[in-house]
Amino acid sequence: MTDHMKSFEIKGIIPAMVTPFHTDESLNLDALRQLVNHLVDGGVQGLFPTGSQGEFYALSPSECQRIWEVVVEEADGRVPVYAGTGAITTQQVIELNRMAERAGIQAVSVITPYFITPTQEELYRHYVTIADATSLPVILYSNPGRTGGLTLSAHLVARLAAHPNIVGIKDSSGDFSLTMAYLSSRPDDFTVLLGRDTLIYAGLVHGAEGAITATANAAPGVVAAIYRAFLAGNLPLALEAQERLAPLRHAFTFGTFPVVVKEALTMLGIAAGPARGPVGPMAPEQREQLRRVLVGMGLIAEAA
Repeated sequence: MTDHMKSFEIKGIIPAMVTPFHTDESLNLDALRQLVNHLVDGGVQGLFPTGSQGEFYALSPSECQRIWEVVVEEADGRVPVYAGTGAITTQQVIELNRMAERAGIQAVSVITPYFITPTQEELYRHYVTIADATSLPVILYSNPGRTGGLTLSAHLVARLAAHPNIVGIKDSSGDFSLTMAYLSSRPDDFTVLLGRDTLIYAGLVHGAEGAITATANAAPGVVAAIYRAFLAGNLPLALEAQERLAPLRHAFTFGTFPVVVKEALTMLGIAAGPARGPVGPMAPEQREQLRRVLVGMGLIAEAA
């Protein structure tokens, strides 16, 4: 691989898109197109289908490919499209990356393996093998809460950052000390993106380039306002936008991940549909709590 990969700039607010389903849990591609436009119109800097919020673990490779094709087509060059190509084994990831290349994806995000618990040295080989086998820039993705506590150490990330094709990390650890270690030990051409929506402002202040964010599905304008105000040097306004977002992030506890964001989108008029089973719908009282959060944020009108 050549060093041209590192000239690929990843920055800003990149929504971790939900995957809309019909009530029978089949893909709803019309709603997916609607979601793309909702997000781009909301002022985001990129799109990220088939991540954790996108239920990647519930999708077949052919479904992933169809989702990528539709998002790339609908985005139509307005913003870059990244894709989650997470899987348990190195070979599965390599195969998904080949499909992502064919679909016109511009970079891939690869979550650490789950179910198994590789050593840091095994993780190093995993990511280097993946990066060697694709023409696409690779973003590391650490989410210990979803992978049995598996963490990418700052030392390992610094080693991986030396690879010309490994361009950044999405850090969903929620451990800001670790985030700061990633920031302080990285080379200049390596991007750190926050994956915990309550820490976007803090990350930007400490030198992160942006965030891959689930709440941006429902509130792209609010999340984009954090980044826009920060770029303009208006830190009080950026912090205010971050605080406006907090109730929506806290609402994630109202139902089983990842259904809350899907139900919020449905309230906004985008038919995100159910999550795939066994995840069920929110209870009526929790749905009412979520509706009140959206009303409070000014995202939907109070019911008459």
